[in-house]
Amino acid sequence: MSRYFTKMLSALEPYVPGEQLKLQNLVKLNANENPYPPSPAVAQAVAQAVPGLRLYSDLTNADLNAAIAAHWGVQPENILCGNGSDENLLLALRAFCDADTPLAFADVTYSFYAVLCDLLHIPQHVIPLRQDFTLDTAPYCGLRETVVIANPNAPTGLLLPVPEIEKILQANPDNIVVVDETYIEFAPAGASCLPLLERYDNLVITHTFSKTHNLAGARLGYCIARPELIADMNRVKFSYSPYNVNSLTQAAGAAAIRDEAYFAQTRDALLKTRQQTAEKLRSRGFTMTESHTNFLFATTDRMPCREIFEQLRQRGVLIRRFDAPRIENYLRITIGTDAEMARFFAALDEILAQ
Repeated sequence: MSRYFTKMLSALEPYVPGEQLKLQNLVKLNANENPYPPSPAVAQAVAQAVPGLRLYSDLTNADLNAAIAAHWGVQPENILCGNGSDENLLLALRAFCDADTPLAFADVTYSFYAVLCDLLHIPQHVIPLRQDFTLDTAPYCGLRETVVIANPNAPTGLLLPVPEIEKILQANPDNIVVVDETYIEFAPAGASCLPLLERYDNLVITHTFSKTHNLAGARLGYCIARPELIADMNRVKFSYSPYNVNSLTQAAGAAAIRDEAYFAQTRDALLKTRQQTAEKLRSRGFTMTESHTNFLFATTDRMPCREIFEQLRQRGVLIRRFDAPRIENYLRITIGTDAEMARFFAALDEILAQ
């Protein structure tokens, strides 16, 4: 860093994303991206939006918000869009946390929560998961703190039942509970906390277009909450980045989420491949948590996971591993197409046969 960098941020440890290598014949299973292209309707919608690029994008995201609201059965005033769910998380934390209101979250979860706390100078309350990586709701009750829960969790892939989330909402009536549902469409029906929105005014649910709607490169996320909470977050957004979602992305998102048939087709294909991949990994001596996401969180005693990770990388297959305590011998494997998973297993078998 330069000598001009503020001392307040000099200790900031930025989020480390999965590698974004651009190599020919690379099998990229490290960033939880969707392996399928966006809906065919997206290209047409983006092309039609090009002439309007001379103008600023719609501040209200009116068409996009309407499309998202229709998808979930809520009203447009319940929606706030941002550049990926990460920006919506930032807006929520900036609006509902401060020096006197810490953020509580699990020790093994999405690492961006801690990064945002460091960036925004928010005190952190890190609560360990159980030994089996499940979340105990008791420590979250009566905290008088903002809470964020990734559900399903990343990188573990585990799902907390809706009644357990409701306990946390009930026990913290004067504080916001953010439920990060980035992967919820890969979980069974009824797993979303959306029905709780009618009963609790302290609930914020975040979503993304990156996973199920195949638009990671468009950088589009959104949150669902009561209109008064949306107004709070919009007040923050309009103070620093009012035109935060560009016109092309708005058009792409609206087209993608309206194509319900394509959404279901690609999701179902991925879930089928997830099941097949899990079975093949178990037959090779791997154990894993029960996944409700588009990835598997797996480990094995056959050889160190770091070595598997490195040797796969040498063979042009990228997966993810972590150096964090408790999960340093786990691998996170994004589900790709059947052809990509075949290449993954060919490389893995070659490594395990050594």
